[in-house]
Amino acid sequence: MTTPDAPPRELTVALLGGGTVGSQVARLLRESADDLAARAGAALRLTGVGVRDAAKPREGIAPELLTDDLEGLASSGADIVVEVMGGIEPARSLILAAMAAGSSVVTANKALLAEDGGTLHAAAEKHGVDLYYEASVAGAIPLLRPLRESLAGDKVRRVLGIVNGTTNFILTKMDEDGADYADVLAEAQALGYAEADPTADVEGYDAAAKAAILAGLAFHTRVRGDDVHREGITSVSAQDVAAARDMGFVIKLLAVAELVDDEKGVVVRVHPAMVPRTHPLAGVRGAFNAVFVEAESAGDMMFYGRGAGGAPTASAVLGDIVAVARHRLAGSRGPGESTYAHLDVLPIGDATTRYYVNLDVADRPGVLAAVAQAFADNGVSIQNVRQDGHGDDARLVVRTHTAADSALAATIERLRSNDAVRNVVGVMRVEGEDER
Repeated sequence: MTTPDAPPRELTVALLGGGTVGSQVARLLRESADDLAARAGAALRLTGVGVRDAAKPREGIAPELLTDDLEGLASSGADIVVEVMGGIEPARSLILAAMAAGSSVVTANKALLAEDGGTLHAAAEKHGVDLYYEASVAGAIPLLRPLRESLAGDKVRRVLGIVNGTTNFILTKMDEDGADYADVLAEAQALGYAEADPTADVEGYDAAAKAAILAGLAFHTRVRGDDVHREGITSVSAQDVAAARDMGFVIKLLAVAELVDDEKGVVVRVHPAMVPRTHPLAGVRGAFNAVFVEAESAGDMMFYGRGAGGAPTASAVLGDIVAVARHRLAGSRGPGESTYAHLDVLPIGDATTRYYVNLDVADRPGVLAAVAQAFADNGVSIQNVRQDGHGDDARLVVRTHTAADSALAATIERLRSNDAVRNVVGVMRVEGEDER
């Protein structure tokens, strides 16, 4: 006879991927089985772990659970299929097969969601199953569920944050040690913070995929990774970092999604930016992540924590598993894709922010006037100008008031054609500073 406190039934879980995150998911399912059963309302039994090489031992995973029949496991009809393999294929096909077999899906696959989330959501709707993906952005930080559920009655104006731990580690070390990018990247690779091929991180692809997911949830509009303006950190120099420090700023790789053009569209962008040291994001150091959400009624909220790693990411996966398990037991579903707003995704030129411009100029009369005229002719208001050095070392550091990105781009083109400007040494957006 079942006691009142015992779970009424058992739910099955199939796990696709047995790497860093997958092994931690398996461990937590085993070690926290009783607590998870009490929270979910049913025991959660792991039926198999799909991997490419089933003969290779996986720490913490019983050998009998390993299988290289990924298609068979995905289509097995498990209550919940968890995908932590990453990549586009075969992950997409396996998720669609799982849904067709009646399984709800939990995934951490940011790249797939950013490229083809619409297909996954449509399949979930067709087959009456859940699609949850809290772990796809910012690791352990509970961020997507608040956007999708807690703020469903509010209007989000802007999402701004640090969503890639590798680049934040590199920029933090450059700021603290005054080191060059290449040296810090090598250190990050040695410590395991950066991959042998760091392109996805340092060129902003990882952050762009996450920004697309955040924007879609925040603004009820489908946003793909290709819609995101993307710049990486490879061109950030020790000189840029030092100049930012001298002005009371720190450089961060930011993901920004915001309503613009009288709420007719959104701009989603990833790029290095100067942030005042007084801003909370400036204090996010090392491999940590933090995201600001600015909502009309709720005001400003900040979500902070570990943005990557096996155990932190597995924590988010388990949270989704419990939520989906509760829905299975209740015969219900969680919220699906919300794209009712159909906002246009606008180009970076429609974004407005402030700017830092570093110019190598000739040291002669009239140079400052010529530079100021270039800004004025394009409708960019200068906040202040500082001259550094003399003669061949003369530099002008210009900071602007808020302006359209397109206007700033036109200004830079004008400056490059001015014979008084030897070189445009650096241009960087400034975020998180109140207009004064």
